[in-house]
Amino acid sequence: MRHADAAPRYLGVLLALNVTFLLVSDFTGSRIIAMFGLGVSVTVFYFPFSYLIGDVLTEVYGYAQARRVIWISMFCSITGSGIAKAQLLVPAASFFAYDPAFQQLFSPGVKVSVAGLAAFFAGDIANSYVLAKMKIWDQGRRLWARFACSTLVGEGVNTALFYGIALRGLLPGSLLIRGMTVGWAIKVLVEIAMLPVSYRVVRLLKQAENLDHYDYGTNFNPFIIR
Repeated sequence: MRHADAAPRYLGVLLALNVTFLLVSDFTGSRIIAMFGLGVSVTVFYFPFSYLIGDVLTEVYGYAQARRVIWISMFCSITGSGIAKAQLLVPAASFFAYDPAFQQLFSPGVKVSVAGLAAFFAGDIANSYVLAKMKIWDQGRRLWARFACSTLVGEGVNTALFYGIALRGLLPGSLLIRGMTVGWAIKVLVEIAMLPVSYRVVRLLKQAENLDHYDYGTNFNPFIIR
């Protein structure tokens, strides 16, 4: 197997997919749907795919490459959100009847934006860290356990941070905890349901890239961008 730094062929594809799911989640996260009598963001059905991608990145290419993708994705998210907010400063045409809807859709509060970024970064880093460490401890065995445990931790961190920052004080404590629990459970179940697909993607990528990276000697500092 070659080293993770040797010009991977499909890393760019995974980066593009990760950015796509993150941006879609950014712009649709305010849509609330009813699940089990509670209001949860519609993103519970597709945001977990960013964690699936993170799992595949860490498993095949290693923690450092996954961390780099997380930072690039965050930069794209900040850029996209900034452009979306900046376009609101341009006056709409007098005959454009949908401007109030655009204003409402693309102008979430600072607290919500900060919560989303903090939750994404901390959750994805935790997800990759747990998976990379478990791969070493378990000597590459039981891929399903690595994916399941890293998802439980990563999605837990993500959900707790977002609800704790964005919605604390806006919802009663009991309702906040229930919504947090339901949102976390749905995200975890979606990714667990995708395990057969994850297995196949990992196997195909390891074969195509001739790569199966173990993070021996890796610096796990999340703030290193390179």
